[in-house]
Amino acid sequence: MLDFLQIPGRITLNSLRKLGRANLFMLHVLAGMPELLRRPGLVVNQLHSLGVLTLLLVSVSGFFVGMVLGLQGFNVLSDFGAEQTLGVMVAASLVRELGPVVTALLFSGRAGSALTAEIGLMKATDQLSGMEMMAVDPLWRIVAPRFIAGCLSLPLLASVFSVVGVFGGYFVGVRLLGVDEGAFWAQMHARIDFYDDILNGVIKSLVFGVVVTWIAVFEGYDAIPTAEGVSRATTRSVVYSAFAVLGWDFILTALMFGDT
Repeated sequence: MLDFLQIPGRITLNSLRKLGRANLFMLHVLAGMPELLRRPGLVVNQLHSLGVLTLLLVSVSGFFVGMVLGLQGFNVLSDFGAEQTLGVMVAASLVRELGPVVTALLFSGRAGSALTAEIGLMKATDQLSGMEMMAVDPLWRIVAPRFIAGCLSLPLLASVFSVVGVFGGYFVGVRLLGVDEGAFWAQMHARIDFYDDILNGVIKSLVFGVVVTWIAVFEGYDAIPTAEGVSRATTRSVVYSAFAVLGWDFILTALMFGDT
């Protein structure tokens, strides 16, 4: 009986220890932010690696998601004679939910896993230890630029996802299914609010950017310095990021739209 009770207790204690290490890790990273003001090139390089190289994946995914929304939305709305509001449904779905959430999941799978693997391999090959021996803090030199770049990249990618998705819905709804073009754009313009819809979507993407990048860089830095340890850390990074994004999406949605 005692052995049975020890298992959840051990898991809980290990989780709390890891959470504590993650918080101390992030405080140390944030303390190194002033150093980046003297070396903005470090952030720019990571913006290219994390943002620009993920742009094609996000754009293509956004277009197909918008097409699916346009097709499914038309089939549902036409039953009620409301197919002219297709633009509102597509835009609201994208800027409120699908844009930030799907982009965060794609970002964690492509850029987040790459961050974890890169930092984990640097630890396994003693590159981080070598920097410490040269009096260079790896958290400030390696982790901080990647963290900032990830936090900046994800909101921009989510915006691209939503915009391309709207055009995907327009292509299916207007060009293929015959929805009136003027009604498509006019209804969207009249019903999509900047503060309630667009700004809340931006806030979600900012939160997701912080959470996903934090998990990615911490898992890489905390990985066991072996090939197996790095591979497991990369897997954990993607899985934990997915859980975190979906959980935070529910919390933020409840706070933003719970009273409406």
